[in-house]
Amino acid sequence: GIYLGAGEGGVDSDNFFEAIVKAWDDNAARMDWSAWAKVAFSKMTGMCELEQEPNMPASHIAVLTGARGQTRSCLTACAASTQAIGEAAMMIRSGRADVMITGGAHSMIHPLGVSGFSRLTALSTRNDSPETASRPFSASRDGFVLGEGAAIVILESLDSAKKRGVEILAELTGFGSSSDAFRVTDMHEEARGAVQAINSALADAGIGCEKIDYISTHGTSTTENDSIETKAIKTVFGEHAKTTPLSSPKSMFGHLIGATGCAELITCILAIRDNILPPTMNLNDPDPQLDLDYVPNKPRKANVDTVMSESFGFGGQNNVLIIKRYEEN
Repeated sequence: GIYLGAGEGGVDSDNFFEAIVKAWDDNAARMDWSAWAKVAFSKMTGMCELEQEPNMPASHIAVLTGARGQTRSCLTACAASTQAIGEAAMMIRSGRADVMITGGAHSMIHPLGVSGFSRLTALSTRNDSPETASRPFSASRDGFVLGEGAAIVILESLDSAKKRGVEILAELTGFGSSSDAFRVTDMHEEARGAVQAINSALADAGIGCEKIDYISTHGTSTTENDSIETKAIKTVFGEHAKTTPLSSPKSMFGHLIGATGCAELITCILAIRDNILPPTMNLNDPDPQLDLDYVPNKPRKANVDTVMSESFGFGGQNNVLIIKRYEEN
């Protein structure tokens, strides 16, 4: 089957806004919808609608691969691909699928996406230095850098992987999910949803927090997220928080919104494979209130066997995955 995290598709912004401009009647201070329709029909095709449907990435993959099992799309904003992977694992556990193509794809780099996040004051304003603008856990952080892309993993049962004779890169052992049930733009100030999701993932994996060798944080480089996420980790990990390294992959490739969770999970898989902790880049002025080990500015060699990956989305959706090094019994 297929289960992808996704969001609204790209908009043909140039033609869409041209139609609006040409149809605006200054004298009447209103839209002339007949004029709008004339311009829109001459400039835009029926594909404009299909390109915006969030289920299209999964549908295209089904056509390309011939996958005829369940095809689903998860629309939980920044947590979408993490939730898709977790729920795909649940489908495999329940026997409803043997193999799932899962991950996410999203593009918000268009006028509506950029202006929307700007109005939310979620984006960094360091336009003159984009390579240093994403600086999670830094005292001077002021928002995330918008990225775009796709990331896909093949998730399957152990029997299926052995039958296909493929290299097993990691084992997914835990999934936790929760809702803040708070404000759609803000995490709960006591991190209750994040704490719940982390605890659920640990319980699902059947381990304590002391077994986690590395945490891939949501780490958006916004003032609120980085503070509350640090609070969540301290709440769950207690004394182990100080000795558990964590970092933000978004400091390197930006925020891919619906695709970001899977991209970060792949980073975690590579961390296990290579025994290397990914860094938090641009962490040159640490926030004195954030006092954990954020692996600043350069990768670090370490023994990495079990990893936690966190994703927290607009709307209060929280999803956490735990993976570990695969070992033959």
